[in-house]
Amino acid sequence: MKLGIVGLPNVGKSTLFNAITNAGAQAANYPFCTIEPNVGTVAVPDKRLDWLANLYHPLKYTPATIEFVDIAGLVRGASKGEGLGNKFLANIRECDAIVHVVRCFEDSNIVHVEGSIDPKRDIETVNLELILSDLEVLNRRIEKTQKMIKADKKYQLELDFFKRVKTALNEGKSARSVDCTKDEAELLSSVSLLSNKPVIYAANMSDKDFKAGVENNKYFLPVKQIAKAEGAGVLPICAETEAEIADLSPEEKKLFLADIGLEESGLDRLIRACYSLLGLISFLTAGEPEVRAWTIKNGTKAPQAAGKIHSDFERGFIRAEIVAFDDLKECGSVAVAKEKGLYRSEGKDYVMKDGDVVLFRFNV
Repeated sequence: MKLGIVGLPNVGKSTLFNAITNAGAQAANYPFCTIEPNVGTVAVPDKRLDWLANLYHPLKYTPATIEFVDIAGLVRGASKGEGLGNKFLANIRECDAIVHVVRCFEDSNIVHVEGSIDPKRDIETVNLELILSDLEVLNRRIEKTQKMIKADKKYQLELDFFKRVKTALNEGKSARSVDCTKDEAELLSSVSLLSNKPVIYAANMSDKDFKAGVENNKYFLPVKQIAKAEGAGVLPICAETEAEIADLSPEEKKLFLADIGLEESGLDRLIRACYSLLGLISFLTAGEPEVRAWTIKNGTKAPQAAGKIHSDFERGFIRAEIVAFDDLKECGSVAVAKEKGLYRSEGKDYVMKDGDVVLFRFNV
């Protein structure tokens, strides 16, 4: 999974990126400090995997990972090439989802590219540039579909749908806000539209506001309202706090968070929000050679999950031997789980569940 961290210049993108990836990207008080996108890979925290590692003492421990991309700050006119516009938009296109950092703090020492703090305006500025870029892409697809209709009238439905999407874009609405049937959603995903990508708005607050209670931050409410209207995610976060805990040990980090009334770091909350937004779950494989977490779409069937490990596993799928992690933990071992009838065999139609500990049987 690749997540693009975007936003206007000087909203805290690179500070947040550095904190959650320890990648050391440059962060400074001037626009376009980030030019080339910085990339950092982080492990997805999973206490279930830790427990399995203590059970099996494996030679290899492999958590799921997320790639974060810190993309150059966008400015008004980016869709027409202003600032680093075209390059910025191309970098977003490669990401699975967008983490849109919105400035919700006041600091006279950190200049705002628009001269004042206004989350609603900032979100609209970024979204408008994505929409303007999408209109160019969609117009090309409409022209292509109109030519296809001359040969086959069945494409009329596609054309009607694309025109409906274009109307929404012209009204300043994102592509993801368009109501779609399942078939229409698949059709929409075939067009690489930036405003159709899932979004989490990361409301970046000051350390003082974050500790005082996010609902008291006057800039947070408009961000929540926009996210709700779009069906997007929203996450209050403090890049400053994340930077403070970035280099702490797990024990020190836990104590620090407890002191400010939090159970999870911003990174953990962001990952959980991204999994939820994208409809992702994890299944686990465990043994002495390796314990590993695998990320799949919710609703994936067993053979396709097996294919995540190796194509041969899917091609020669026989069955999946599964125990739910919670059952395994309660039993303490696979042997006890088998005795209690909690270790089961599932076939090709089994839909994987989050936390399934699985052994795939296959033959090719």
